[in-house]
Amino acid sequence: MNIQSLVVPLHAVLCLLLVIAAIGDLKARIIENWLTAIIALLAPLLWFALGYTIWPGMAIQLGIALAFFGLFTVFFALNVMGGGDVKLIGALALWFPLLSTVRLLLMMSIIGGLLTLAYWIVHKVRKSEKELEIPYGVAIALAGLCVIYERYLNHFG
Repeated sequence: MNIQSLVVPLHAVLCLLLVIAAIGDLKARIIENWLTAIIALLAPLLWFALGYTIWPGMAIQLGIALAFFGLFTVFFALNVMGGGDVKLIGALALWFPLLSTVRLLLMMSIIGGLLTLAYWIVHKVRKSEKELEIPYGVAIALAGLCVIYERYLNHFG
């Protein structure tokens, strides 16, 4: 077995971890640090499996992830996004090249907007007095699954 044969199993593990993150965020509004750490720590295995060199391949991938993590840290500081969401975005950015990461963010925004609208409608219909909380980790996880789906199943896109 060569290292390149690990790409598909690594993506399968990422899919499982994203489903766990989405379920956890739905149930408890939290994305566990251990889960995000596993996602981040598995990314270098993918880099090796894909044949990335340390310079510039891995360095670029790390730079992309740090840039997106930094950007979303601003949203955390503005109290617009939770810390678990920010960490999950940063960890996912380690897995995808720049264009795929931009697609991830675009899909995340669309899914997140629809999710927010649905939660807002339910919140208004129930006339809830509690503060509206959106499990944005669900949108992040679904967007990640969409990016992986495109790699393997969307041969027309």
